[in-house]
Amino acid sequence: MPTFANKPLNTQQALRYSRQILLPGFDLDKQEKLLNSRVLLIGAGGLGCAAAQYLVAAGIGYITLVDDDKVELSNLQRQVLHRETSLGEHKSESALKRLQELNGETVLVAINTRLDNEALTQQISNHDIVLDCSDNLATRNQINALCFAAATPFVSGAAIRMEGQVSSFSADPAQACYLCLSATFGEQNLSCMEAGIMSPVVGIIGAMQALETIKILSDFGKPLMNKLLMFDAMTSQWRSFNLLKNPHCKVCRNS
Repeated sequence: MPTFANKPLNTQQALRYSRQILLPGFDLDKQEKLLNSRVLLIGAGGLGCAAAQYLVAAGIGYITLVDDDKVELSNLQRQVLHRETSLGEHKSESALKRLQELNGETVLVAINTRLDNEALTQQISNHDIVLDCSDNLATRNQINALCFAAATPFVSGAAIRMEGQVSSFSADPAQACYLCLSATFGEQNLSCMEAGIMSPVVGIIGAMQALETIKILSDFGKPLMNKLLMFDAMTSQWRSFNLLKNPHCKVCRNS
């Protein structure tokens, strides 16, 4: 993996990202943090496509895309990095091509195999943050357990039907982990194939995941730590809930 430590922001990059740098409290140093950040993104479907394009556009220096699925016709309704010409390609490789066109300075790596615990642990150790853009509960729980063990922050998103949610989890052992959350509301392991999904909903949640990632990496604003943000697309309303650590949680109870 390339080393990005102390990679300076040049004049052209400062111009390219000037609209971010102009934000109150966001300066050249924070943009340089993004340039030197390494993001592991699990899932190049609806959430991943939306999140990845904003991360690349915002100037993240290194992104690894992980997805073992191939592009199907039904994916094109919401997975906006893929094209009709991408049918049959691995999603990670299809997404990588579009992202390279968006920002040639971001180093992009595609992994088109499913990672077991050992391989995923190795990838987590090589990155600063993980984006959980997967579409199933088993993968989310796997990411949660391994990120907690590695003390690596991760941002989780989910969307189905006309609903979406996003949360951020830190390496702070005093805070709740994702398993504390899923045990609270008893999430059903339904897929978009079974329940359906409105196209822009994944875009909204994926964009929020990208925003959370940028905030965490650059230490800007207040991320959704210990909070669950839920979106109801039918009424266009957001609701925020505090998360409580489960003292009996199998992942974080001994921390």
